[in-house]
Amino acid sequence: MKVKTSILTFGTILMGSAFAGTEPSITMAGPCCDATDAFASAIRPMSNPTLFDLALPRTNAHAIAMFQQMPDQVATGSGGRVPLGGDFQAYALQLEYALNERLSIVATKDGYVDFNPDATLYEESGFANIAAGLKYAFIYQPENAFVLSGTTTIEVPTGSDDITQGSGDGAVNLILSGLKMYNGWQFAGGGGLHIPFDSDAESMTSFVSSHVSYEVCQYFIPLIELNWFHVLNEGDGGSRYGSQLNGELPSAIGFEGGDLLNWGASNGGENADIVTLAAGFRSKLCDNVNVGVAYEIPLTEEEENLMESRVTLDLVWNF
Repeated sequence: MKVKTSILTFGTILMGSAFAGTEPSITMAGPCCDATDAFASAIRPMSNPTLFDLALPRTNAHAIAMFQQMPDQVATGSGGRVPLGGDFQAYALQLEYALNERLSIVATKDGYVDFNPDATLYEESGFANIAAGLKYAFIYQPENAFVLSGTTTIEVPTGSDDITQGSGDGAVNLILSGLKMYNGWQFAGGGGLHIPFDSDAESMTSFVSSHVSYEVCQYFIPLIELNWFHVLNEGDGGSRYGSQLNGELPSAIGFEGGDLLNWGASNGGENADIVTLAAGFRSKLCDNVNVGVAYEIPLTEEEENLMESRVTLDLVWNF
């Protein structure tokens, strides 16, 4: 699989914008909205929700619903293709509690998954793993409308084996994220590592995500986001998830699970990169509640991941 140079260049530009130099102004609202502080108009990213978070510590509840179509065929470790098709839905609630302007407690992964393939794999449903930790803004500059933060979360294997969760000894996610506001524009970026405590049961992966949005008015804030997931070290492909291919899924599949799943696939490095593009908008219903919708597609081969397309709906309540 090859990721086009133009795609990677675009991602680099967006990430560079998020961590660029600062501006003196702190009036950041769009033309239809009034801001009371530098970060009043900041919005949460839509895609890669378990890893790509707003760098700004803020008390909030984040409800998510995902509807994902899967490719008609997917790659195997032998280089072939097997039929799949179908879809899955995921429903989750993320929570964050800000202890002060720099430090917050975050719960980034949980929820329920309804998995409905058309072929090869079986229909199953169950709960996802749970992940939680701390976010700290080690650069916090409201006078420049700029934040750079680090997040550490621990993922506990509490999920259901039926939906390919709950294996291994868990993992730690180490994430760096940035936010820059400028005259109604928002530039955000994040990158990090998923490091399993059991390197056989899960693969070590990395991600880079970027976000650009502009507040036309409070009811229309268009956004675009780019995500890149990469397998750094494959798992052992051992027998797991007995309800899928009699436990042989990790040795049969030819890629890793992107933002939501990690199978410990022994052939994950054969198609090590997944790049996705999401576009959508947010609407602020009132000062502390906003809703969003985004449509996401893969830019790399859709048969080398589980996404043909994804629609994400969410609601963020800041309090």
